[in-house]
Amino acid sequence: MSDTIKKFHMKDSTKEMLAGYGFLLPNFVGFLVFTSLPVLASLLLSFMTVDLIAEPKIYQFVGLKHFRDLLSDPDFWKYCWNTVVLMAAIPFSIAGSLLLALGLNQRLKGVVFFRTIYFLPTICSGVAIYVLWRLIYNPDFGALNTGIAAFGQFLGLRLEGPNWLTDEAWAKPAIIIMSVWQQVGGYNMILYLAALQGVPRDLYEAAEIDGANGWQKFWSVTWPQISPTTFFIATMSIIGGFQTGFDQAYILTGGGPNGATTTIMYYIFNNFYIWQKMGYAAAISWVLFIVIFAVTLLKWKVFGKLVYY
Repeated sequence: MSDTIKKFHMKDSTKEMLAGYGFLLPNFVGFLVFTSLPVLASLLLSFMTVDLIAEPKIYQFVGLKHFRDLLSDPDFWKYCWNTVVLMAAIPFSIAGSLLLALGLNQRLKGVVFFRTIYFLPTICSGVAIYVLWRLIYNPDFGALNTGIAAFGQFLGLRLEGPNWLTDEAWAKPAIIIMSVWQQVGGYNMILYLAALQGVPRDLYEAAEIDGANGWQKFWSVTWPQISPTTFFIATMSIIGGFQTGFDQAYILTGGGPNGATTTIMYYIFNNFYIWQKMGYAAAISWVLFIVIFAVTLLKWKVFGKLVYY
């Protein structure tokens, strides 16, 4: 009787296992076809020079030539620097997300409405937002320069705003300001809000009994409790910072002025689609992957031990 029961359970477990694999199969096939194979193809492409215009098309193996050329490419290093500078928006957006989450975690009237308003830029079309900010930054009739001029008149001064998107000195700050506005109320705010609501209330009560003020409660209770969330947000923001910058620059500045807002992603796009240097673009992509992997690993080693578990 026991053997029959064992066989029955084995058949059930086998059916469950096959059913589970059946549900996983579409996702696995999609990952294989649309992610793994293209990634491997890009790795092979980075060792080749491809000419799709010639007839017949030319595929020439060049080994590590593209990677060696990167080391002496001044544009590559310039655009790497641009990418790092534009990532200055990350700490401001993280701090802003935390402040918003702290405010929206209070029991206030209409707090759901404000949560929706702050999250709205995240679900809006990026293209629409960038076109809107291009109008805001317009030096002649943009809202920002108009506001600066009006403020100057109020003070009895003549103030003129800069050419935000066409001045090499102001183009990067303009994109950083826009990025902070776009990201501060997004998913990071939601993550912080969830983390704050998960902090045990008895910890605050214990701190209040000890006579802790608001800042002391935040530093001794809130901050350690949300440190895993902060670590996750910072890690994902850095990874995303290396991979973004194309759409903003493409719509707002076209990569200018004088390449001041061209990022690595924009450089990859130009090499692949505009200049037809597909092998070189693939090599840049893989160098970017190595940099992101190294920075993420270093961050994990250095700051991972500071996370409170």
